[in-house]
Amino acid sequence: MKKIFFALLLISASLSFANIKVVASTTVIYDLVKEIGKDKVSVDFIARGDQDPHFVEVLPSYMVKLRNADIFFRIGMGLEMWSNQLIDGSRNSHLKTIDLATDIDKKEVPNFKPDASYGDVHPFGNPHYWLDPQNAKIMAKEIYEALSAESNQDEAYFKKNLDDFNYRIDKKINEWTNKMSSLKGKSFIFFHASWIYFADRFGIKTAGFVEPKPGIAPSPSHNAELVGIIKSKGIKTILMENFYSDSAPNQLSQLTGIKVVKVPTAVFGMKNINSYIEMMDNIINQIIQNS
Repeated sequence: MKKIFFALLLISASLSFANIKVVASTTVIYDLVKEIGKDKVSVDFIARGDQDPHFVEVLPSYMVKLRNADIFFRIGMGLEMWSNQLIDGSRNSHLKTIDLATDIDKKEVPNFKPDASYGDVHPFGNPHYWLDPQNAKIMAKEIYEALSAESNQDEAYFKKNLDDFNYRIDKKINEWTNKMSSLKGKSFIFFHASWIYFADRFGIKTAGFVEPKPGIAPSPSHNAELVGIIKSKGIKTILMENFYSDSAPNQLSQLTGIKVVKVPTAVFGMKNINSYIEMMDNIINQIIQNS
């Protein structure tokens, strides 16, 4: 009888435990889902933290991940052009696909129809919005709402986790803003057009990009133009995503003495970057130390 009782207890516990199966397109979303869902979700990701999220090889194993998932969260705005092929290949008719950009104040939305001559310009705007920590709060709220819709009996649990995350991120935003205040109005060179949301949040300026257009390799004439900008404006730092080659930035460094600073723009992008907050800490500390 005791064995039967404990078996029934285990069955009852398993029924009351909502294990929502989630796949995230990126490790930033993966971390935010863990923050809100905690032990009520099982979550996996597609793009590694040290990988360019624009370009992900479509693998059968990724389709299997989505085949077994309840929710697929992605950045949206055309960042993960590869994701539709995964969704179709998963053959999961019950999969809910949620773009977290819905309530984001989108920047650099083109007022023309971009073609290949513009490089990798996204027709729905710049999708790198997660580098503004205020937008991480918007993403977390979207995740909370989706998880609550999937398991409404756990809504209060998800709301508490959301409130806890917002409390911690608000404290960090104040800390980061204070740290960055000494650099307000200063100009930087960036590698890729990832930084508009970050720059606007912390009041720094963009003097130019190593890429003349998104996804386009720099030409000698473009490098010469950047050398002139760096010297005339006394710019001290090139900030770049850690998954890009630093060949062109290093050439600029040799010609001008500018510092090349590689930072992670995703969770697990570098050693000891295991959360969104750790990622932002690293970016801001590296900028402060090298500017």
